[in-house]
Amino acid sequence: MGGAHGVCYGMNGNNLPSRGDVVQMYKSNNIQAMRIYGPDHAALDALRGSGIALTLDVGGVDDVRRLAGSASEAAAWVQAHVQPYFRDVVIRYVAVGNEVPAGDAAGILLPAMRNVRDALASAGIGVKVSTAVSFDVFTDTFPPSRGAFRNPSIMSPVAQFLASTNAPLLVNVYPYFAYRGDPGNINLNYATFRPGATPVRDSGNGLVYTNLFDAMVDAVVAALEKAGAGNVEVVVSESGWPSAGGFAASVDNARAYNQGVVDNVGNGTPKRSGKALETYVFAMFNENQKPGEEIERHFGLFNPDKSPVYQITFPS
Repeated sequence: MGGAHGVCYGMNGNNLPSRGDVVQMYKSNNIQAMRIYGPDHAALDALRGSGIALTLDVGGVDDVRRLAGSASEAAAWVQAHVQPYFRDVVIRYVAVGNEVPAGDAAGILLPAMRNVRDALASAGIGVKVSTAVSFDVFTDTFPPSRGAFRNPSIMSPVAQFLASTNAPLLVNVYPYFAYRGDPGNINLNYATFRPGATPVRDSGNGLVYTNLFDAMVDAVVAALEKAGAGNVEVVVSESGWPSAGGFAASVDNARAYNQGVVDNVGNGTPKRSGKALETYVFAMFNENQKPGEEIERHFGLFNPDKSPVYQITFPS
């Protein structure tokens, strides 16, 4: 598919290039898709006519809660942030929430998704509505064929909604954190797409895995199947590896991992072999104001001065 590889454009920095310069960087590096974490109008304006496909987040948990509570809020959101742009900007998905915690998601996630979807439909706009979940919503993920939703009462209805609207599930997939949590049992080469890792066989179905990313994605597929939504596509809405700031965070590991992700996009996974897997690398820039541990400020492909942290080649 066109635009199967993208990069997340986070803006938690006080020294980042202008929105227009960022769009030009995407184009000059042949990055076909972008994700932004809220309806930033300067970014949306810069994207007009660019041909770059966009995943547009609604914002944080409070935004999701507001959209869940009122159909008129959802209609106003679409009117303000989608209607003025959708003819000139390739808005592929609206992501209603990014890693909404289970305690909040139970009451608000599906109502918000329904309200936004209905508002788009009423406006005659055929943009798909989904939500981006962390890998924590899955359990029993090894071997991949055992994968299931940790809270099926929350996630199975979401999965069935996605099936009924022909929309994908957006999942943030980070082999880095899996490796960091269990380096004694996970081989670094297997986690970073490097050759030489011992292949891992899924005892449940016999499929063979040569990298952790594919195994994690296929655990998501297994969970969707168990929820009666086996036809739902998976889009990897974030994936990356830090280049500094913590355990196994190095330029060499980050380059190997992110180049591996980009090169892997066209192959699909063992369960969905040959089917392109739309994937967004996190992130475009090292963001100096991103909260959390030090590694969080070192996921960028580029420095704020536009120089590459390391070279990555995106296929044409």
